[in-house]
Amino acid sequence: MITTSRPVDSPAVTPSVIPKLPVTVDSKGRVRTSKEQRRVILAEFTRSGLSVTQFAQRTGLKYSTFAVWVQRYRRPKRPARKAPLRLLEAVVTPAPAMSALLVQLPGGARVELREAGQVPLVVALVRALESACERPPTC
Repeated sequence: MITTSRPVDSPAVTPSVIPKLPVTVDSKGRVRTSKEQRRVILAEFTRSGLSVTQFAQRTGLKYSTFAVWVQRYRRPKRPARKAPLRLLEAVVTPAPAMSALLVQLPGGARVELREAGQVPLVVALVRALESACERPPTC
């Protein structure tokens, strides 16, 4: 990690006012910082009592970059938005009196259900057929 030092033309500042700040500089000379590093820098800025311009000059940060950090820091935090609850109307029409559920089984067998009371019987039938098919020659 490389820390910034004050530019040659900026006035001297005592170390207690602005210590060296934790920033990383890439191969092109651009300042790279993590969110934690920015929090440390912004906390130091708040403690210093300097203007954004003065702090940026004395620490060697670009004014435009630092001004954006400060703007984001000062912006009121919005609570995380939850997706709004959406209710949809379901319209169910009664089934005709003679409707049936047709279940087609492998091998071509078909089972027709006309009443809800038949469901447990069909479930038992399908399970019995399934267990019978586990033995290869009978299926």
